[in-house]
Amino acid sequence: MNDTQPKEFRSFAKSWGSEFVRDGEVRFRLWAPGLDRLTLRLNGEDLPMARGEDGWFERVAIGVEAAAEYSFVLPDGEVVPDPASRAQAGDVHGPSLVVDPTSYRWRHPGWAGRPWEEAVIYELHVGTFTDEGTFRSAAEKLDHLASIGVTAVEIMPVAQFAGNRGWGYDGVLLYAPHPAYGSPDDFKWFVDEAHARGLMVLLDVVYNHFGPDGNYLALYAPEFFHPERLTPWGVAISYELDPVQSFFAENALYWLEEYNLDGLRLDAVDHADDALLQQIAARIRAEAWDKPIHLTTEDNRNVTLFHERGEDGSVIAYTAEWNDDFHNVIHAIATGEREAYYVDFVDDSWGKLARCLAEGYAYQGEVSPQHGEPRGEPSAHLPPTAFVDFLQNHDQVGNRAYGERLGELTEPNMLRVLYAVLLLSPHIPLLFMGEEFAEDRPFLFFTDFHGDLAKAVTEGRRREFAKFSAFHAPDELKTIPDPNDPETFEASRLDWRKTEVGSGRIWMEYIRELLGLRREFLVPALKNAGPNSGRVVSATDGLIAIDWNLGGATLMMRANMSDRLRPAPSIDGDIIFSEPRGQIAQPGAPIQMPATSIVTAWRNGAPGTPVVS
Repeated sequence: MNDTQPKEFRSFAKSWGSEFVRDGEVRFRLWAPGLDRLTLRLNGEDLPMARGEDGWFERVAIGVEAAAEYSFVLPDGEVVPDPASRAQAGDVHGPSLVVDPTSYRWRHPGWAGRPWEEAVIYELHVGTFTDEGTFRSAAEKLDHLASIGVTAVEIMPVAQFAGNRGWGYDGVLLYAPHPAYGSPDDFKWFVDEAHARGLMVLLDVVYNHFGPDGNYLALYAPEFFHPERLTPWGVAISYELDPVQSFFAENALYWLEEYNLDGLRLDAVDHADDALLQQIAARIRAEAWDKPIHLTTEDNRNVTLFHERGEDGSVIAYTAEWNDDFHNVIHAIATGEREAYYVDFVDDSWGKLARCLAEGYAYQGEVSPQHGEPRGEPSAHLPPTAFVDFLQNHDQVGNRAYGERLGELTEPNMLRVLYAVLLLSPHIPLLFMGEEFAEDRPFLFFTDFHGDLAKAVTEGRRREFAKFSAFHAPDELKTIPDPNDPETFEASRLDWRKTEVGSGRIWMEYIRELLGLRREFLVPALKNAGPNSGRVVSATDGLIAIDWNLGGATLMMRANMSDRLRPAPSIDGDIIFSEPRGQIAQPGAPIQMPATSIVTAWRNGAPGTPVVS
């Protein structure tokens, strides 16, 4: 992309906002169809902007240097920032900054990326990943991640939101990295440092809503929204309009090109627009990238339209889907929880888990008990790498009332088996920050709102849990941490001391061992893993048995998650891992699986028919 510019200098020319035309000359552009006039305030000077028939206002100014402050002044005197600002002088309500993206010289311009089958994803929140909470300090931990076998770092949203504390899903300036984490160049430094260590960098982006504080679009572009249509976060977005489409599609291209990212994860796309998602993917796939670009989605509908493969198995649009079904059934098994969406995974938990591992989704058109209507569609025709699996992530931990991690909710032997299932299945695994050293600090929901909005967020957070049996008493609701209390944010920081001692170090070695086996056996075969590769051999009474045909090699997994000895189908291959340690089974012989145990085996060559013992 942008083949005319040296790879050491990366920039993306947006339709919205400020762009250098040449040295000292900047074009300012804003779509404001609701206005008949608009003023550019540049370094304190007010300059009229010309209005086009399509609602675009434009002004080219000369003598402009990087870091110049600018805003847009509406006819009523209201001063607003650039919604496509690359950086802000301060918070989301103040002036934007002119940024020259070519001022950063990339130190590893030859980075060629990595194929998707090598992905081991590590999700992190920049603000709580380290004590400093910055891009630069996060970069200091990249050696640690590479050493345990991580190959891709996924950053929770960094687009600027109101305040200095937040998960990032309430962003309002979608092109500007939050200054609490550092400057645009600091983020680029992080990406550069990751690439130097062979790590891909993926970014979480939010195209389904804007945050509740600092979004001024409706003041000058009311057509940007559908006030008669509501989403869980407010009025819906008018995705069908060309300027709106360009705002989001160019945002995706901007992050990939200007920040040299390896991919994006699109949040909650079931609340966005299917046509926009297809357009974003089409525009990205049409570009001549010099490395693989990986796009993942989160979609509660369990659909496959975005992830279909070409006749040769190649990715057409999106690479993979976050598989909530896998998490939900694993969590229900490991913790015994049965409320909210876990109710869908109470009946036939073992069958649902086995189906997830073999075919992708647990729900492929069956009726969801929670909603009383069918959910999902058949998914076995997708390759196993089309699914991202996880035991924990920011949502599944942070959306608990007290932010407990899975290690606080189940016993260690069960957890060891679950990690072997996660990391030794042919799906793409994701770890949430701190999992590798069994972090027991919570990850809580935190914000930095003020006044009535802060009160509404705190009260709304507590109302969410009123329907749970543990919070029927009003006094219990008051114990839920206040999202706006700075202590809630501080309590969520990782404790890196745990990597050096005790159980934290033991867990790290365990994760490192599993990822080493994944790298040795699974990764070389995953490139050729095609549709309908998984087969459920058995799934009953706490035991699952799955075989996968991975392009001529066969992977076999037998896991007993019950508290008693269980017979399991035999295996026909070399045992590569067992937990507890020791030889649980001999090839071709009946298996007696101890309580809470797992064995995996590998066979190269044509798959045989497992003998059920």
